[in-house]
Amino acid sequence: MRIRIPVIVITDPLKAALTLLALVAVVTAGWFVYDWNAAKDDPARAVAAARDQALAQGRQAMVNLNTLDYRAAERDLKVWQDSSTGELYNQIAAGREGLIADVTRNKTATSAKILEAAITELDAAAGKATIIAALRVTVTPSTGAATTRISRQTGQLTRTAEGWKLASLGQAPSGG
Repeated sequence: MRIRIPVIVITDPLKAALTLLALVAVVTAGWFVYDWNAAKDDPARAVAAARDQALAQGRQAMVNLNTLDYRAAERDLKVWQDSSTGELYNQIAAGREGLIADVTRNKTATSAKILEAAITELDAAAGKATIIAALRVTVTPSTGAATTRISRQTGQLTRTAEGWKLASLGQAPSGG
């Protein structure tokens, strides 16, 4: 017994080219769907997402902890506390009144901008990360000219229920 397979013959070159193009498009789309499905459960994606989240929230926390305006010291220190956890949070809470008194007496406003930042270590499972950043810190007195300096800082991040927060912050060692 012989089985006959129908064969479609396209004699118009334009129709043949369009048919071939449609076939290639369907195969390509199928490949992308397969590849996307295979990648969606890749553990590296979860680690990359944790790294990106730690970096974004760590950058903001570093800016927050380098910003303090005597006209809004209470608010700014609340932001400091909201951006910190653990021992750093405790240090800020314990020194809050002294900081407010100092910044109000000196009438200074400090602001910061991240120039570059990176996560140098990440343990996503443990919720721990290390961030390093270069910041431009500007100190503006109530009278006189503002001064700007570049500060290299490193911090330990801890993932909390509210997101990544700084558990410690300090000057980064300089190579030299």
